[in-house]
Amino acid sequence: MDVKEYIASGKLELYVAGALSTEENLEVQHYAIQYPEIRNEIEAIERAILAVTEAASPKMPSDGFTKIKARIDDIIPFTPEGTSSKGTSWGSYLGWAASVLLAVGLFWMYTENSKLQSEIELTNKEKQSLEDILSDTQEEITYKESLLEDIRDQNVTVIALGGQTVSPSSYAKAYWNKEESKVIIDAKGLPEPPEGFTYQVWSLKLNPLTPTSIGLLDDFASVDTKLFTLENANESEAFGITLEPEGGSETPTLEQLYTLGAVGS
Repeated sequence: MDVKEYIASGKLELYVAGALSTEENLEVQHYAIQYPEIRNEIEAIERAILAVTEAASPKMPSDGFTKIKARIDDIIPFTPEGTSSKGTSWGSYLGWAASVLLAVGLFWMYTENSKLQSEIELTNKEKQSLEDILSDTQEEITYKESLLEDIRDQNVTVIALGGQTVSPSSYAKAYWNKEESKVIIDAKGLPEPPEGFTYQVWSLKLNPLTPTSIGLLDDFASVDTKLFTLENANESEAFGITLEPEGGSETPTLEQLYTLGAVGS
């Protein structure tokens, strides 16, 4: 028999992996006893697989191979001609045991990789969430800084709006920039409107009394600053705020006049 050709056939790797039939296993064992080169090649393949398995499964107990060997020897004894029972059993089935251990090691690596991937995805989501919060916070800061600049503009006229009969404790302020035709209403002194109602702001001419709606203070509860910017191109002499049904009214409900203030008063 050509020993080199037999070694190069790949049958020994299949033998160590436990992929041969019973008859083929017996053939390899027979040649291993007869030819030292074949036996040495089998041992080299087993050492290589054991080295890979050990690297892939760092959590495998140090006595794992010894325990598997003992169980294999006890359960599946094999005694070919010219060898002892224990020695030949271990040599015959070490390839199978190494394959099992390699599979365990690879499964462990797959599990750990999946866990790591999940942790990375969670970290990315948390990072994105923090970036979104930071972006929203920056936008809010920019908005508030813009409002402060508008309020502090030298062209702004400040009108104090005092509480009226329906709500004497209420108050508000109007920051009117006539040059830019806009007014900022500071409604911090108004109570939260009841469900189904909203505050409506009116520009007033006093003689005769002529109210013109300049907008609603919608989403009152959700605006934490209670600052509302409205367009006002009117020649206003006073400003008033009434409580109206959602959507607003054509004319102010005077019985629900919460605050009122005259320009220049």
